[in-house]
Amino acid sequence: MENPTAPKAGAMLHLRGNTLFEGDPVALPLTQSSMYHLPGDWTGGPSYGRVDNATWEHLEHVLAYLEDAPTLAFPSGMAAISAALFATVKAGSKLLIPSDGYYVTRRLSERFLQNLGVEVEQRPTTSFADGGFEGFDVVFAETPSNPGLDLCDLRAIADAVHAAGGLLIVDNTTMTPLGQRPLELGADVVAASDTKAPGGHSDVLMGHLATRNEEILQAAREWRQFGGGIPGPQEAWLAHRGLETLEIRFDRMCSTAQVLAERLAAHPRVQAIRFPGLASDPSHGLAKQQMLRFGFLISVTLDSAEQADAFINNCPLIRAATSFGGVHTSAERRARWGDAVAPGFVRISVGTEPAEELWNAMAASLAALGS
Repeated sequence: MENPTAPKAGAMLHLRGNTLFEGDPVALPLTQSSMYHLPGDWTGGPSYGRVDNATWEHLEHVLAYLEDAPTLAFPSGMAAISAALFATVKAGSKLLIPSDGYYVTRRLSERFLQNLGVEVEQRPTTSFADGGFEGFDVVFAETPSNPGLDLCDLRAIADAVHAAGGLLIVDNTTMTPLGQRPLELGADVVAASDTKAPGGHSDVLMGHLATRNEEILQAAREWRQFGGGIPGPQEAWLAHRGLETLEIRFDRMCSTAQVLAERLAAHPRVQAIRFPGLASDPSHGLAKQQMLRFGFLISVTLDSAEQADAFINNCPLIRAATSFGGVHTSAERRARWGDAVAPGFVRISVGTEPAEELWNAMAASLAALGS
Protein backbone atom coordinates (compact mmCIF):
# COMPACT_ATOMS: atom_id res chain seq x y z
CA MET A 1 0.00 0.00 0.00
CA GLU A 2 1.21 3.50 -0.85
CA ASN A 3 -0.28 5.02 2.30
CA PRO A 4 2.36 5.60 5.02
CA THR A 5 2.32 3.26 7.98
CA ALA A 6 0.37 4.13 11.11
CA PRO A 7 2.11 5.47 14.22
CA LYS A 8 3.67 2.92 16.56
CA ALA A 9 1.06 1.79 19.05
CA GLY A 10 3.64 0.97 21.72
CA ALA A 11 5.01 4.49 21.72
CA MET A 12 1.47 5.85 21.94
CA LEU A 13 0.91 3.95 25.19
CA HIS A 14 3.94 5.60 26.78
CA LEU A 15 3.53 9.20 25.65
CA ARG A 16 2.60 10.28 29.16
CA GLY A 17 4.54 7.61 31.03
CA ASN A 18 7.88 8.78 29.72
CA THR A 19 7.29 12.22 31.26
CA LEU A 20 6.45 11.00 34.79
CA PHE A 21 8.40 11.73 37.96
CA GLU A 22 8.65 9.47 40.97
CA GLY A 23 5.28 9.12 42.66
CA ASP A 24 3.23 10.37 39.72
CA PRO A 25 0.14 8.29 38.89
CA VAL A 26 0.59 6.05 35.85
CA ALA A 27 -3.09 6.30 34.92
CA LEU A 28 -4.23 9.67 33.54
CA PRO A 29 -5.74 11.77 36.36
CA LEU A 30 -9.21 13.22 35.90
CA THR A 31 -9.19 17.01 36.20
CA GLN A 32 -12.74 17.81 37.25
CA SER A 33 -12.68 21.57 37.75
CA SER A 34 -14.31 24.59 36.16
CA MET A 35 -12.07 27.04 38.05
CA TYR A 36 -8.33 27.53 38.57
CA HIS A 37 -6.42 29.40 41.26
CA LEU A 38 -5.53 32.79 39.72
CA PRO A 39 -3.94 35.20 42.23
CA GLY A 40 -2.61 38.49 40.86
CA ASP A 41 -2.11 39.09 37.15
CA TRP A 42 -2.80 36.17 34.79
CA THR A 43 0.47 34.75 33.42
CA GLY A 44 -0.94 32.51 30.69
CA GLY A 45 -1.66 29.27 32.54
CA PRO A 46 -5.02 27.49 32.84
CA SER A 47 -7.74 30.09 33.37
CA TYR A 48 -11.24 28.62 33.05
CA GLY A 49 -12.85 25.25 32.40
CA ARG A 50 -14.26 26.24 28.99
CA VAL A 51 -10.74 27.07 27.82
CA ASP A 52 -8.36 24.67 29.57
CA ASN A 53 -8.51 21.16 30.98
CA ALA A 54 -5.53 18.89 31.57
CA THR A 55 -7.50 15.70 30.88
CA TRP A 56 -8.74 16.67 27.43
CA GLU A 57 -5.36 18.23 26.64
CA HIS A 58 -3.68 14.86 27.15
CA LEU A 59 -6.34 13.20 25.03
CA GLU A 60 -5.43 15.73 22.32
CA HIS A 61 -1.76 14.88 22.80
CA VAL A 62 -2.42 11.20 22.06
CA LEU A 63 -4.72 11.98 19.13
CA ALA A 64 -2.12 14.38 17.72
CA TYR A 65 0.43 11.56 17.89
CA LEU A 66 -1.93 9.27 15.99
CA GLU A 67 -2.69 11.90 13.35
CA ASP A 68 0.85 13.34 13.29
CA ALA A 69 -0.76 16.78 13.34
CA PRO A 70 -2.09 19.29 15.89
CA THR A 71 -5.46 18.08 17.15
CA LEU A 72 -8.49 19.48 18.98
CA ALA A 73 -10.99 17.33 20.88
CA PHE A 74 -14.75 17.91 20.70
CA PRO A 75 -17.75 16.47 22.56
CA SER A 76 -18.92 14.46 19.52
CA GLY A 77 -17.98 13.65 15.96
CA MET A 78 -20.54 16.12 14.66
CA ALA A 79 -19.08 18.82 16.91
CA ALA A 80 -15.72 18.20 15.22
CA ILE A 81 -17.29 18.26 11.75
CA SER A 82 -19.16 21.45 12.62
CA ALA A 83 -15.94 23.09 13.79
CA ALA A 84 -14.16 22.05 10.59
CA LEU A 85 -16.90 23.56 8.46
CA PHE A 86 -17.47 26.73 10.44
CA ALA A 87 -13.71 27.32 10.52
CA THR A 88 -13.46 27.17 6.72
CA VAL A 89 -16.70 28.49 5.17
CA LYS A 90 -18.45 31.86 5.31
CA ALA A 91 -21.33 33.58 3.59
CA GLY A 92 -20.78 33.31 -0.15
CA SER A 93 -18.61 30.18 0.09
CA LYS A 94 -19.32 27.18 -2.09
CA LEU A 95 -19.22 23.77 -0.37
CA LEU A 96 -19.23 20.28 -1.88
CA ILE A 97 -20.38 17.33 0.26
CA PRO A 98 -21.11 13.67 -0.49
CA SER A 99 -24.75 12.85 -1.24
CA ASP A 100 -24.34 9.33 0.15
CA GLY A 101 -22.19 10.05 3.20
CA TYR A 102 -23.25 10.45 6.80
CA TYR A 103 -26.72 11.98 6.68
CA VAL A 104 -26.21 14.35 9.62
CA THR A 105 -23.47 16.19 7.71
CA ARG A 106 -25.96 16.76 4.92
CA ARG A 107 -28.61 17.97 7.33
CA LEU A 108 -26.19 20.36 9.03
CA SER A 109 -25.25 21.78 5.62
CA GLU A 110 -28.80 22.05 4.33
CA ARG A 111 -30.47 23.25 7.52
CA PHE A 112 -27.89 25.75 8.74
CA LEU A 113 -25.01 26.47 6.37
CA GLN A 114 -27.31 27.22 3.43
CA ASN A 115 -29.34 29.58 5.61
CA LEU A 116 -26.12 31.45 6.42
CA GLY A 117 -25.34 32.04 2.75
CA VAL A 118 -23.18 29.02 1.96
CA GLU A 119 -23.92 27.38 -1.40
CA VAL A 120 -24.04 23.61 -0.90
CA GLU A 121 -23.69 21.05 -3.70
CA GLN A 122 -23.79 17.26 -3.38
CA ARG A 123 -22.23 14.42 -5.40
CA PRO A 124 -22.10 10.63 -4.95
CA THR A 125 -18.86 9.25 -3.57
CA THR A 126 -18.08 7.08 -6.60
CA SER A 127 -18.31 10.07 -8.95
CA PHE A 128 -17.13 12.69 -6.48
CA ALA A 129 -14.45 14.08 -8.79
CA ASP A 130 -16.72 14.28 -11.84
CA GLY A 131 -17.12 17.88 -12.92
CA GLY A 132 -13.95 19.02 -11.17
CA PHE A 133 -13.68 21.38 -8.23
CA GLU A 134 -13.43 24.83 -9.79
CA GLY A 135 -15.37 27.38 -7.75
CA PHE A 136 -15.52 25.29 -4.58
CA ASP A 137 -13.98 26.91 -1.53
CA VAL A 138 -14.31 23.78 0.60
CA VAL A 139 -14.70 20.13 -0.41
CA PHE A 140 -15.84 17.67 2.26
CA ALA A 141 -15.18 14.01 1.44
CA GLU A 142 -15.99 10.78 3.25
CA THR A 143 -14.35 7.50 2.29
CA PRO A 144 -15.43 4.78 2.79
CA SER A 145 -18.88 6.32 2.67
CA ASN A 146 -21.29 5.59 5.47
CA PRO A 147 -23.23 3.34 5.07
CA GLY A 148 -22.62 2.22 1.47
CA LEU A 149 -18.83 1.77 1.81
CA ASP A 150 -18.03 3.39 -1.55
CA LEU A 151 -14.56 4.90 -1.95
CA CYS A 152 -13.11 7.97 -3.63
CA ASP A 153 -9.47 8.64 -4.48
CA LEU A 154 -8.25 11.01 -1.76
CA ARG A 155 -4.87 11.80 -3.28
CA ALA A 156 -6.34 12.64 -6.69
CA ILE A 157 -9.14 14.69 -5.12
CA ALA A 158 -6.72 16.59 -2.86
CA ASP A 159 -4.52 17.48 -5.81
CA ALA A 160 -7.48 18.63 -7.89
CA VAL A 161 -9.06 20.63 -5.04
CA HIS A 162 -5.80 22.42 -4.30
CA ALA A 163 -5.20 23.14 -7.98
CA ALA A 164 -8.63 24.80 -8.02
CA GLY A 165 -7.77 26.89 -4.94
CA GLY A 166 -9.93 25.03 -2.42
CA LEU A 167 -9.54 23.18 0.87
CA LEU A 168 -10.22 19.47 1.47
CA ILE A 169 -11.81 18.16 4.68
CA VAL A 170 -12.06 14.38 5.12
CA ASP A 171 -14.33 12.51 7.52
CA ASN A 172 -12.16 9.54 8.57
CA THR A 173 -14.56 8.09 11.14
CA THR A 174 -14.94 4.65 9.58
CA MET A 175 -11.18 3.99 9.43
CA THR A 176 -9.43 5.80 12.32
CA PRO A 177 -5.81 6.97 11.92
CA LEU A 178 -4.71 3.32 12.14
CA GLY A 179 -6.63 2.38 8.99
CA GLN A 180 -6.33 5.42 6.76
CA ARG A 181 -4.29 8.63 6.85
CA PRO A 182 -6.00 11.42 4.89
CA LEU A 183 -3.52 14.13 5.88
CA GLU A 184 -0.72 12.10 4.30
CA LEU A 185 -2.84 11.81 1.16
CA GLY A 186 -3.21 15.58 0.86
CA ALA A 187 -6.23 16.51 2.98
CA ASP A 188 -6.11 19.85 4.79
CA VAL A 189 -8.31 18.78 7.70
CA VAL A 190 -9.39 15.45 9.17
CA ALA A 191 -12.53 15.21 11.30
CA ALA A 192 -13.71 12.04 12.99
CA SER A 193 -16.06 10.63 15.59
CA ASP A 194 -14.12 9.03 18.43
CA THR A 195 -17.44 7.75 19.73
CA LYS A 196 -16.80 4.86 17.36
CA ALA A 197 -13.68 2.62 17.41
CA PRO A 198 -11.31 5.00 19.26
CA GLY A 199 -13.59 5.12 22.32
CA GLY A 200 -14.61 1.60 21.50
CA HIS A 201 -16.90 0.70 24.38
CA SER A 202 -20.16 2.40 23.41
CA ASP A 203 -20.10 4.54 26.54
CA VAL A 204 -18.77 7.94 25.45
CA LEU A 205 -19.37 10.61 22.82
CA MET A 206 -16.22 12.30 21.51
CA GLY A 207 -14.71 13.63 18.29
CA HIS A 208 -11.59 15.34 17.03
CA LEU A 209 -10.24 17.59 14.30
CA ALA A 210 -6.64 17.44 13.08
CA THR A 211 -4.87 19.84 10.73
CA ARG A 212 -1.42 21.18 9.94
CA ASN A 213 -2.95 24.47 8.79
CA GLU A 214 -2.40 26.87 11.69
CA GLU A 215 -5.08 29.32 10.51
CA ILE A 216 -7.75 26.60 10.39
CA LEU A 217 -6.57 25.18 13.72
CA GLN A 218 -6.89 28.56 15.43
CA ALA A 219 -10.31 29.21 13.92
CA ALA A 220 -11.54 25.80 15.11
CA ARG A 221 -10.10 26.41 18.58
CA GLU A 222 -11.90 29.76 18.79
CA TRP A 223 -15.13 28.17 17.51
CA ARG A 224 -14.89 25.66 20.37
CA GLN A 225 -13.98 28.25 22.97
CA PHE A 226 -16.50 30.92 22.01
CA GLY A 227 -19.28 28.54 21.02
CA GLY A 228 -18.81 26.42 24.13
CA GLY A 229 -18.62 23.06 22.32
CA ILE A 230 -16.00 21.61 24.66
CA PRO A 231 -15.44 17.99 25.73
CA GLY A 232 -16.22 17.10 29.32
CA PRO A 233 -13.28 15.88 31.41
CA GLN A 234 -14.96 12.57 32.32
CA GLU A 235 -15.73 11.90 28.66
CA ALA A 236 -12.18 12.84 27.67
CA TRP A 237 -10.84 10.44 30.30
CA LEU A 238 -12.99 7.61 28.93
CA ALA A 239 -11.93 8.37 25.34
CA HIS A 240 -8.29 8.35 26.38
CA ARG A 241 -8.71 4.98 28.06
CA GLY A 242 -10.32 3.66 24.89
CA LEU A 243 -7.37 4.81 22.79
CA GLU A 244 -5.03 2.69 24.88
CA THR A 245 -6.58 -0.50 23.45
CA LEU A 246 -7.47 0.83 19.98
CA GLU A 247 -4.67 -0.95 18.14
CA ILE A 248 -5.55 -4.34 19.64
CA ARG A 249 -9.29 -3.95 19.08
CA PHE A 250 -8.96 -2.48 15.59
CA ASP A 251 -6.68 -5.30 14.47
CA ARG A 252 -9.10 -7.95 15.76
CA MET A 253 -12.15 -6.22 14.28
CA CYS A 254 -10.58 -5.77 10.83
CA SER A 255 -9.26 -9.33 10.72
CA THR A 256 -12.60 -10.79 11.75
CA ALA A 257 -14.45 -8.59 9.26
CA GLN A 258 -12.35 -10.04 6.45
CA VAL A 259 -13.26 -13.60 7.47
CA LEU A 260 -16.96 -12.79 7.82
CA ALA A 261 -17.15 -10.84 4.56
CA GLU A 262 -15.71 -13.72 2.56
CA ARG A 263 -18.24 -16.12 4.06
CA LEU A 264 -21.18 -13.75 3.77
CA ALA A 265 -20.32 -13.13 0.11
CA ALA A 266 -20.82 -16.84 -0.56
CA HIS A 267 -24.04 -17.20 1.47
CA PRO A 268 -27.21 -17.79 -0.57
CA ARG A 269 -29.28 -15.47 1.64
CA VAL A 270 -27.04 -12.47 0.86
CA GLN A 271 -28.13 -10.64 -2.28
CA ALA A 272 -25.27 -8.14 -2.25
CA ILE A 273 -22.28 -7.29 -0.10
CA ARG A 274 -19.85 -4.38 0.18
CA PHE A 275 -16.51 -4.70 1.94
CA PRO A 276 -13.34 -3.09 0.57
CA GLY A 277 -11.27 -6.14 1.49
CA LEU A 278 -13.07 -8.43 -0.96
CA ALA A 279 -11.25 -8.88 -4.26
CA SER A 280 -14.67 -8.71 -5.94
CA ASP A 281 -15.54 -5.33 -4.39
CA PRO A 282 -15.51 -2.48 -6.94
CA SER A 283 -13.38 -0.37 -4.58
CA HIS A 284 -10.84 -3.07 -3.73
CA GLY A 285 -8.08 -1.73 -5.97
CA LEU A 286 -8.35 1.79 -4.60
CA ALA A 287 -8.62 0.47 -1.04
CA LYS A 288 -5.29 -1.31 -1.44
CA GLN A 289 -3.69 1.97 -2.51
CA GLN A 290 -4.96 4.37 0.14
CA MET A 291 -5.99 2.29 3.17
CA LEU A 292 -3.78 0.53 5.71
CA ARG A 293 -6.59 -1.87 6.66
CA PHE A 294 -9.94 -2.63 5.04
CA GLY A 295 -11.97 -1.71 8.12
CA PHE A 296 -14.54 -3.46 10.27
CA LEU A 297 -17.78 -2.39 8.56
CA ILE A 298 -19.64 -4.73 6.22
CA SER A 299 -22.78 -3.87 4.27
CA VAL A 300 -25.07 -6.71 3.20
CA THR A 301 -28.43 -6.69 1.45
CA LEU A 302 -31.04 -9.30 2.28
CA ASP A 303 -34.36 -9.98 0.53
CA SER A 304 -36.51 -7.60 2.58
CA ALA A 305 -36.74 -5.34 5.59
CA GLU A 306 -38.40 -8.21 7.48
CA GLN A 307 -35.47 -10.52 6.76
CA ALA A 308 -33.00 -7.83 7.73
CA ASP A 309 -34.70 -7.28 11.06
CA ALA A 310 -34.99 -11.01 11.71
CA PHE A 311 -31.32 -11.59 10.95
CA ILE A 312 -30.27 -8.85 13.37
CA ASN A 313 -32.75 -9.48 16.15
CA ASN A 314 -32.42 -13.28 16.22
CA CYS A 315 -28.62 -13.36 16.33
CA PRO A 316 -27.44 -13.53 19.96
CA LEU A 317 -24.03 -12.04 19.09
CA ILE A 318 -25.41 -8.97 17.29
CA ARG A 319 -26.72 -5.93 19.11
CA ALA A 320 -29.44 -4.02 17.27
CA ALA A 321 -28.16 -0.46 17.61
CA THR A 322 -27.17 2.58 15.62
CA SER A 323 -23.56 3.81 15.53
CA PHE A 324 -20.60 1.43 15.23
CA GLY A 325 -17.10 0.63 16.40
CA GLY A 326 -17.82 -0.97 19.78
CA VAL A 327 -16.45 -4.20 21.19
CA HIS A 328 -19.89 -5.76 20.65
CA THR A 329 -20.84 -6.58 17.06
CA SER A 330 -23.83 -4.44 16.13
CA ALA A 331 -26.01 -4.01 13.07
CA GLU A 332 -28.91 -1.99 11.80
CA ARG A 333 -31.27 -1.74 8.87
CA ARG A 334 -30.22 1.65 7.54
CA ALA A 335 -33.35 2.32 5.45
CA ARG A 336 -35.16 3.14 8.69
CA TRP A 337 -33.08 6.35 8.91
CA GLY A 338 -33.85 7.43 5.37
CA ASP A 339 -30.59 6.40 3.69
CA ALA A 340 -30.96 5.71 -0.04
CA VAL A 341 -30.46 1.96 0.33
CA ALA A 342 -32.54 -1.15 -0.30
CA PRO A 343 -35.12 -2.14 2.36
CA GLY A 344 -33.06 -5.20 3.27
CA PHE A 345 -29.75 -3.31 3.53
CA VAL A 346 -27.86 -4.03 6.78
CA ARG A 347 -24.73 -2.28 8.04
CA ILE A 348 -22.72 -4.62 10.26
CA SER A 349 -20.09 -3.30 12.67
CA VAL A 350 -17.81 -6.19 13.57
CA GLY A 351 -16.74 -6.27 17.20
CA THR A 352 -14.07 -8.18 19.10
CA GLU A 353 -15.86 -11.51 19.52
CA PRO A 354 -13.90 -14.61 18.39
CA ALA A 355 -14.38 -14.95 14.63
CA GLU A 356 -15.66 -18.53 14.55
CA GLU A 357 -18.10 -18.02 17.40
CA LEU A 358 -19.45 -14.88 15.73
CA TRP A 359 -19.75 -16.56 12.34
CA ASN A 360 -21.60 -19.54 13.77
CA ALA A 361 -24.14 -17.21 15.37
CA MET A 362 -24.57 -15.21 12.15
CA ALA A 363 -24.86 -18.35 10.00
CA ALA A 364 -27.53 -19.77 12.29
CA SER A 365 -29.53 -16.55 12.13
CA LEU A 366 -29.29 -16.47 8.32
CA ALA A 367 -30.30 -20.12 8.08
CA ALA A 368 -33.38 -19.45 10.20
CA LEU A 369 -34.65 -16.91 7.69
CA GLY A 370 -35.89 -19.73 5.47
CA SER A 371 -37.64 -21.67 8.19
